[in-house]
Amino acid sequence: MKPRIFVRTLTAAERQALQAGLRSAEAFTVRRCQILLASGGGSSPALIARNLHCTGATVRLVLHAFAREGLDCLRPKSCRPHSAKPLLDQRFAEPLTELLHQTPRLYGKPTSLWTLDLVAEVCHGKGWTPRPLTGETIRQALKRLDIRWRRAKHWITSPDPAYLRKKKPATA
Repeated sequence: MKPRIFVRTLTAAERQALQAGLRSAEAFTVRRCQILLASGGGSSPALIARNLHCTGATVRLVLHAFAREGLDCLRPKSCRPHSAKPLLDQRFAEPLTELLHQTPRLYGKPTSLWTLDLVAEVCHGKGWTPRPLTGETIRQALKRLDIRWRRAKHWITSPDPAYLRKKKPATA
């Protein structure tokens, strides 16, 4: 049988910080302070889990986090993966702008207006992304790169030499 784990002996400053953490507005911080103070008082992880209505694994995770990080374990960390990086980063700002200045018909699409899903298809077709992206991912990438994709609808012009003459009566 594995030996029970307990929190190391708490210093006066740590005990005071944990007592203050019990009054925190963050439930995450309050729960961790309760677990650490109970362990510091000599309670086993199973007893702490039973008293606080959580799992023994939760108690052990908190004890290990405290041993590793000290009082920094009282603040919630980001759930985002550390390796997450955007697929369309700053090096694609100019090519995306150029892409939106052209008509989708140049890329074999049956429409003359861009949609986010259409941009995603073309980006994947050009090899800019390793997999097809969603329209929402493209929208976020364009926003992050400060490209206003709606303007693309107005950038597109017809190859017809009489385009401007024909367009004026319709828009006037």
